[in-house]
Amino acid sequence: MPHELTTQEQFDAFAAEVARELGTHCRTAALPADGRGRARLIIDDDGRALRLFQPDRRRPERLKVYAALPEEAEVVAPSIGVTASSARHVAREIARRLYPLHAEAAQHAADITALRQAEEDARRAAAEAVTRALPGALVQEQHRRTLIEWQREAGPQGECGPVQVDLVWAVVGASGTSVRLEVSSRPDTVISMLAAFARAHERG
Repeated sequence: MPHELTTQEQFDAFAAEVARELGTHCRTAALPADGRGRARLIIDDDGRALRLFQPDRRRPERLKVYAALPEEAEVVAPSIGVTASSARHVAREIARRLYPLHAEAAQHAADITALRQAEEDARRAAAEAVTRALPGALVQEQHRRTLIEWQREAGPQGECGPVQVDLVWAVVGASGTSVRLEVSSRPDTVISMLAAFARAHERG
């Protein structure tokens, strides 16, 4: 018969029973209220965490258990639905159905985190190389890309007239393996730069 879980105190006590049934020195902790009904966090010694919810107070015996993943994880947290017939039943369903999904999602999240870190390192290295070539450039970090802006006044020597401003905009992409450039300058300056780029490309 499902447990009576009509108060937060009853729900907390039931979550503590589930934690004991799971073993591995599991403990419970409060979860911030978010309007989704009663909730409790279950954490084990390995740092693996679960969020135990009672999503519908009209059906207090129906529970939802989510695998807790890092807040920045780009992976949907797996979950299962289970009836609160007993703490042992809930623990058994968690171990049988949710823990394998939890491990898979956690590994996927770790792989994505490692990839993002590798991309960030490569992007930073590329941006540093660009700024070394353009001393005094302004650098702006955005979501998974780096913007670099460089400018210099370069009026014609010995001539009067409007000041010529050379501008270079560079965008280092997410993976750090490519840089997109936009240049504004006198035609002869741009042409000489393109010629130098072509020569470097031929040598490469």
